[in-house]
Amino acid sequence: MKVIGISGLDTAVSFKKARWPGLEEREYRIAQGMDAAAALVIDGRLVAAAEQERFSGMKQTGSFPIDAIRYCLNDSGISIEEIDEIAHGFDYEPFRDLYLHDEASAGLYQDVFSRDALLTQVRRDLPGFPEERVFSVGHHLAHAASAAFTSGWDESLVVVNDAMGELESLSVYEFYDGKLTRLRQIGANDSIGILYSLVTLHLGFDFNSDEYKIMGLAPYGDPARFRNFFEKIVDLRDDGSIRIQILRLNQSRDEREFYRATRAYLDEHLFPRRLPGDPITPMHQDAAAALQECLERVILHLYGHFAEQTGLRRIALAGGVALNCTANGKLVRSGLFDEVYVQPVAGDDGSALGAALYRTSLSQQIPNLRMPAPLFGPRYDTDSIEAALHRFEDRIQWERMGSFEAVCASAARLIADGRVLAWYRGRMEYGPRALGNRSILADPGHPEMRDRINAMVKKREAFRPFAPACALEEAHRWFEVAPGTELPYMISVVGVRPEVRAALPAITHVNGSARLQTVSATDNPDFHTLLRAVGETTGRQMVLNTSFNVKGQPIVNTPDEAVQTFLGTGIEFLFMENFFVTRSGI
Repeated sequence: MKVIGISGLDTAVSFKKARWPGLEEREYRIAQGMDAAAALVIDGRLVAAAEQERFSGMKQTGSFPIDAIRYCLNDSGISIEEIDEIAHGFDYEPFRDLYLHDEASAGLYQDVFSRDALLTQVRRDLPGFPEERVFSVGHHLAHAASAAFTSGWDESLVVVNDAMGELESLSVYEFYDGKLTRLRQIGANDSIGILYSLVTLHLGFDFNSDEYKIMGLAPYGDPARFRNFFEKIVDLRDDGSIRIQILRLNQSRDEREFYRATRAYLDEHLFPRRLPGDPITPMHQDAAAALQECLERVILHLYGHFAEQTGLRRIALAGGVALNCTANGKLVRSGLFDEVYVQPVAGDDGSALGAALYRTSLSQQIPNLRMPAPLFGPRYDTDSIEAALHRFEDRIQWERMGSFEAVCASAARLIADGRVLAWYRGRMEYGPRALGNRSILADPGHPEMRDRINAMVKKREAFRPFAPACALEEAHRWFEVAPGTELPYMISVVGVRPEVRAALPAITHVNGSARLQTVSATDNPDFHTLLRAVGETTGRQMVLNTSFNVKGQPIVNTPDEAVQTFLGTGIEFLFMENFFVTRSGI
């Protein structure tokens, strides 16, 4: 069976702009259906997947993922006529009547959420595809399937935690023998994800985009300053649920659409909102710390309750809140579960995978295997890369190295010398993390490296930390993990061993933590080989690893994008497969 799963809501932002014109661009991000993607599942196995943003250049776009679909088809050598089903990771049909009470809601349903809206996009971009083979899967059910069917487990607790699906913010399932049974849902009026996003907006960052920045800012603050505020507004209940009364303040249609009453409450009872570009003060740091502490308190309360209720000792997570690496680390260390699995494409781009897996599971058994490092995106051959290099030949010079071993040796020497390089090799990552195929790399032992990359390459906030990628065999030497601990997705925070923190200043956060990625010879043999070469030059099989892009740009996809980004930044060298690229005149 061949199923293409898709995510995103094509007209969500355009509808909002037409209905509420003239607002700041940040206001339009308060919308459903960002992170459009496509994933091709054949007989229960993921074979190709990518986000639409990597093709359009529009970060976190919700546009119908036609370019991602075409990539999946071309990569697999099949035509759209051979696809059995298209499965969309939203299903608003059961809630249709709830949207018919006012004109704006009815228009939103018809133009954005309805099956007719989806079919209009299919007809436009995939003309002739049979409409009876287009299916909708509930958003949280799709997320749950993405975690359950890639966990490698026959039985587990599955929790989906995000801002909201159709109407819910958190769903709890029991997964057993290929079946998901829902145990509990919490509605969007009590969404810890929405609260986290609204405080993110209040702190001057973007809703539905910059929540990870708050996670990075939190260790600089003292949560005690605002602890009472968050304990007051988020009530933990004995039945395992939560109640967030300030999300219920929004009564009118406009208030509900933009959470205006909730935001006014934050202005009055927390502090006046910070505007983008304003200085970040200790007050903002303390609020970020208290918000992060609140999230962790809620997660341990919710997940712990259902661990006790079900007796299950394994948990699989998906949904945007599952991308909070600090909370994931806290959950692992809590001891509530013996094993914690976070689906690495936990955001809405991963619901494309889940929709396809769920629809497949209704017809055949899924071969439930633990997802490897999610390298399911495009790969470009030598001819394509060389053609791109020729297009920039007036600005660059390059050589084709004789072997991959020579490539690794050269890159390792440059890293050891304190140089910053881009590494473009193999298939592009599916999901939010660059895991060694579309990466910027440097030595984590140079004290100035974090500030240097932030300023001249990433062009982003100076407080944000960088992550280490470390060979699996060596991770326990540098980090507070047991030997052999696999963390291949860069999705959980661990402690850096106190005795080596001074030697790893570029990846050690202010609180002594790091967002570790372990790399094995099985998951990503090329990147692992590079790390071994780095170990021969620096004494540690580890690099600083951050995504190959600049602020506001998706991770690079094509060879042309790689060269353009290289030339537009302070990156000193570029390795593209076996090509070594420098600027002209160097």
